[in-house]
Amino acid sequence: MLGIPKKAAEPHVAVLPGPGLGIAWRQIIEPAQPFLEAVAVRLEEQVNAFDPEISAYARYALTNQGKQMRPALVALSAGTTGELNDSHVTVAVIIEMVHLATLVHDDVMDAAEIRRRRATLAANWGNEISVLLGDCLFAHALKLAASFPTPDICRAVAAATNTVCSGEILQTHRRLNFQFDRSEYFKILGMKTAELFALSCELGARLSGAASVEQAALREYGMALGTAYQVYDDCVDLFGSEASVGKSLGTDLASGKLTLPILVILERAKPDEQARLKELLQQWRPHYHARVMELLVKYDGLMESRRVIGGFIRSAQDSLASLMPTPSRAALITFTEFLAQQTDALGRVG
Repeated sequence: MLGIPKKAAEPHVAVLPGPGLGIAWRQIIEPAQPFLEAVAVRLEEQVNAFDPEISAYARYALTNQGKQMRPALVALSAGTTGELNDSHVTVAVIIEMVHLATLVHDDVMDAAEIRRRRATLAANWGNEISVLLGDCLFAHALKLAASFPTPDICRAVAAATNTVCSGEILQTHRRLNFQFDRSEYFKILGMKTAELFALSCELGARLSGAASVEQAALREYGMALGTAYQVYDDCVDLFGSEASVGKSLGTDLASGKLTLPILVILERAKPDEQARLKELLQQWRPHYHARVMELLVKYDGLMESRRVIGGFIRSAQDSLASLMPTPSRAALITFTEFLAQQTDALGRVG
């Protein structure tokens, strides 16, 4: 059995992982650290399942896991409702593989050159290899899911994978669609990002023997947290810096994705300014960024986005109210506070 250390999370204020902030992130996930190490080892072992000729691509994709947020959510949700076991490691590996597959495909679609402070798979080996490798990762994740004694886990993973890919398709369909509104935006975020957060929380609880009401509460937490995180990430694309976040930025504007800060301008700007913004986006050039930023400042695009993120964070916290206090539940709450602090830092640091 993999146990979670019975140590309460210490109250503190910090931010999500970034340069020089690794200790703060380790403090958040401290209850799950042995588990995350087991997930990292198991994930790297999956490279051996691929044909030797393509194992280098798989290793490149699977050994740069970043923050391991989804595995952490599996562990903390399990610890909130019960105890960890080896099945949780397998589920965390499955979900992380699905996530990594989506990143490989995203980098192709966005023509991104940097991901997690190194060249993307596509930048190194081209789009064709990247698309096919992403497909292999999806397939291998489902193969692992099918190894469970009952089909429930495989069905849940397959359904979530379908939802994630469907959300990406819907987002692609709505590029430069200026009839796009907030309700559609949040729907897509729920599908393409929050679904895997929710799945991590739900399956973490399920494999700990949690009651259905506890599973539902944790799934609700994951949906709200995941949506808040994606709105934050969309803001980073506009207000962050590549040096601090370690990935290509400005890709949303370049690809015509209408994220919340841009929707705020379209909602609030005068007709002539709306028309100008649409023209800039339709004929996008990197040097147009400064003009868009002027509109974002004028119409409080970042401030409104912070407000929206705060609402989702409060929803995530509220969803945990019915669960018994545990160190892992405290860590889940701390996770939301860290995201709030990171959101507040947007645009305030160079």
